[in-house]
Amino acid sequence: MNSQDPLLAAVAGGVRLIELGQPFFTGMPCSPNHPGFRMTLIRRHGDMERPDGGSAANEIIVTGGHVGTHIDALSHVSHDGELHGGVSAADAQRGGAFTAHGAENLPGLLCRGVLLDVAALRDVATLPPGYGVTAEDLDLAAKRAGVEPGEGDVALIRTGWARNFGDTTAYLGKETGVPGATPDAARWLADRGIVATGSDTTAYEQIPEGAGHAVLPVHRILLVESGIFILEHLDLEALAESGLREFVFMLAPLRIKGGTGSPVRPLAAVTA
Repeated sequence: MNSQDPLLAAVAGGVRLIELGQPFFTGMPCSPNHPGFRMTLIRRHGDMERPDGGSAANEIIVTGGHVGTHIDALSHVSHDGELHGGVSAADAQRGGAFTAHGAENLPGLLCRGVLLDVAALRDVATLPPGYGVTAEDLDLAAKRAGVEPGEGDVALIRTGWARNFGDTTAYLGKETGVPGATPDAARWLADRGIVATGSDTTAYEQIPEGAGHAVLPVHRILLVESGIFILEHLDLEALAESGLREFVFMLAPLRIKGGTGSPVRPLAAVTA
């Protein structure tokens, strides 16, 4: 008798998938730094009908690479003219597409995921606008959950902000600020050797009241200094409600050659 692959055996035993991303739709919240998502039908059923009565519809989609639930490639941010690893940003972007650190190099991920639920730690449904998630917050959330991110893991930070996704003004928080990771939280994560991290806001990191996206130091620490990918616009509410804090994380970015990011549909896989 042939032995079954352990991974196939696990899947055969029953797996439930939990959505970790937001749906894409025209008019959804979008960072002011990026062009928004637009979709419309360019062919409707009945516009053209085949001799056998068949018909088809299709759409056109226009979007930035950092709109909706997405992952940042290492080409997305530079500091003092350099991308991760000391690569010259000016040289890499010549010709209108990146020749280094492009989105085609984003990895597919099937790894351990850890939820660091800071909103639950602070006993609130949603962290206050502009709240800075610190290294201490992450450490306490990890201890509370009994799981700590490690080498090759994906660490997801829940602020509860996804609850505001239906209200663009509240979600973007231009005047109020948006909760998110502080530089010391980013270094706490980098010290643990994670491969990627994400959160349920538009910019991942703390946006103080009225500051907008003027400076993004956490992006520098993670992308440029540490080579850690960033996921934004996650929806972690269903995962939080499940009670799971450790799970199998699944992600498959689009291989956009020379791009700076990719829309994604992240999933948590758990035994049914």
